[in-house]
Amino acid sequence: MIELNKENFDAEVKVDGIVLVDFWSENCGRCIELMPDVIKLAEKYGEEIKFCKLNIQGNRRLAMAQKVMGLPSFVFYRNGEKAEHLSGEELEIEHVESMIESLVAETA
Repeated sequence: MIELNKENFDAEVKVDGIVLVDFWSENCGRCIELMPDVIKLAEKYGEEIKFCKLNIQGNRRLAMAQKVMGLPSFVFYRNGEKAEHLSGEELEIEHVESMIESLVAETA
């Protein structure tokens, strides 16, 4: 997974194809719980979509500019444009995988 910050965000996200950005923070327990599963998804779907993560600490303005107001948040971009946004304490990894499969199927 590519670690994002304000310096490399546009270069990594505003590209052709699908990019998933995992917005997280050290003090978000649910984010930390989901992280190992996100890494597994990256291993499974890494050929089809780009996986990135952005620690909002130190990047809060960037997160707000992307309309990320709560954690955990997973934002999907297609060809540089925001396509989907999943977030909330109740979010399960299955929701994220389902969205990945849906977006991959649309571009196939």
